[in-house]
Amino acid sequence: MELNIRDLQQADLAQVIPLLEELGYPVSEEALDERFKFFSSKGESALIAARNERIIGLLTLHVTHVLHRPGSVGRVTTLVVARDAHGHGIGRALMDEAERRLWREGCVLIEVTSNMKRPDAHAFYEKLGYERTSFRFAKTRTQ
Repeated sequence: MELNIRDLQQADLAQVIPLLEELGYPVSEEALDERFKFFSSKGESALIAARNERIIGLLTLHVTHVLHRPGSVGRVTTLVVARDAHGHGIGRALMDEAERRLWREGCVLIEVTSNMKRPDAHAFYEKLGYERTSFRFAKTRTQ
């Protein structure tokens, strides 16, 4: 079965919901539709991996323009593969495509954001040649 990696489309959103839920980010179809419209309007992009019309992987990638480096920084902020599709090279294929796109955009560095609770993901990124280089701090907005 051939793996198809392509840009996320509005029509794909219903199939993306279970993947986001696997990461611990439940969302309604209506809310995801609004988020995707905003996300797309800002020039952001996401990739999906599909096999036989079933979406089994999602990756979001961003280009960040910074002053402290001689070029832009690429960032992968979401990578999820359906549990029943783990171990078949889908995550690697998504990362390969993200890297191709980010290098082509002139990025001089690619960073991956991964929650500290995901040691298996950290091992995966290290296997791909990524190194732990910094801490990331977060603060949630309170109402």
